[in-house]
Amino acid sequence: MSSKLDQLKSMTDVVADTGDIEAIARFAPQDATTNPSLILKAAALPQYSGLIDDVVKNTLHDADDPIQLQSAATQLAVEIGAEITKLVPGKVSTEVDARLSFNTEAMINEGRRIVQLYQTKGIDKSRLLIKIASTWEGIEAAKVLEQEGIECNLTLLFSLVQAAACAEAGATLISPFVGRILDWHVAHGAKPANANEDPGVQSVSAIYSYYKQHNYKTVVMGASFRNCGEIEALAGCDRLTISPALLSELKEDNGDLPRRLSPEMSFASQAKISINEIDFRWAMNEDAMATEKLAEGIRAFAADQVKLETLLRGWNRHV
Repeated sequence: MSSKLDQLKSMTDVVADTGDIEAIARFAPQDATTNPSLILKAAALPQYSGLIDDVVKNTLHDADDPIQLQSAATQLAVEIGAEITKLVPGKVSTEVDARLSFNTEAMINEGRRIVQLYQTKGIDKSRLLIKIASTWEGIEAAKVLEQEGIECNLTLLFSLVQAAACAEAGATLISPFVGRILDWHVAHGAKPANANEDPGVQSVSAIYSYYKQHNYKTVVMGASFRNCGEIEALAGCDRLTISPALLSELKEDNGDLPRRLSPEMSFASQAKISINEIDFRWAMNEDAMATEKLAEGIRAFAADQVKLETLLRGWNRHV
């Protein structure tokens, strides 16, 4: 029997959740997704030192200028993303600076800028997804970008109301975070007996069901997995973005992997959710897990963005 990774690829588009070129080449995913934390890790790899040299020399003329530092960090993310496009046949996700997560206009402008930077390297926007946090402001930014033909990946998504708002905005793809949902429930005393009882798995399954029932075209891409059991419980989901460590586990396992999700499945009926800003904010307020994990995720990505800029500032002094 083929590996579970190969079986998974037959029913789900597998995406590499990494900026490590060697890992992407090894597992041959359809797409790849990055974020500030992954770019920071990638920047520490020896194979990227030449890219960093070029970015610092060409874009960071004043290492104490915060605008230049932010610009250099974005340029580095694009440089790494451009290398990844050579290895995957599909799309590469590049994230907007998390510090802009509550500024719609700034996110729109940053999304446009990322696309322009890729285009100067000969990479068409059809190969890209602009990754934006699923705040109300982020969803509004994605609506504008999608209308301009710039496809978006709405990330840090933890609730059905976020998913419903993203679909209504016409987002190309959403990334519900399975593992982080589990983390919150475990921290509050829950201990699911198996993957089917995992609250993160249940959340993604409910979102998948909701989208299929109401004929939304937005792609559901489960993300942030803690173990292979979560991945196997979502086999058949539109896409799954998986870390190299878990991809390796799946590749080495030749057990049977049954399909768990399919558009043809019979789902429990879910009424269509009416979305406006007031209802969205109230629903998030009432969902402690989604509110806390969204805020925590934005803070973590913003902190890693600052660390990346600090790395570039230090690099500048040695170039």
